[in-house]
Amino acid sequence: MERITKKDLSIAVAETLATTKTEGINAVNAVFEEIQKALSEGKTIDIAGFGKFEILNKPERDGINPFTKEKIVIPAKNAVKFKPSKALKDSVN
Repeated sequence: MERITKKDLSIAVAETLATTKTEGINAVNAVFEEIQKALSEGKTIDIAGFGKFEILNKPERDGINPFTKEKIVIPAKNAVKFKPSKALKDSVN
């Protein structure tokens, strides 16, 4: 399976916009920074035709250390969830 990196994405954006690689990098960075900022503020990002990013609050829970079999408490945390849109799912399949 082929991987596409942030750099590859930036170059593709620059080519699509007929601009420089630096401007492509800046555009991609700006989008990612805005997504990260919105998520850190607890907002949901809904991009039509692509999908939805949202924060899930995972409560504290009991667990077991797989090496020592000792009971531990797993602290509460926030996790990012991505749900692809139907259009994205259809385009992949």
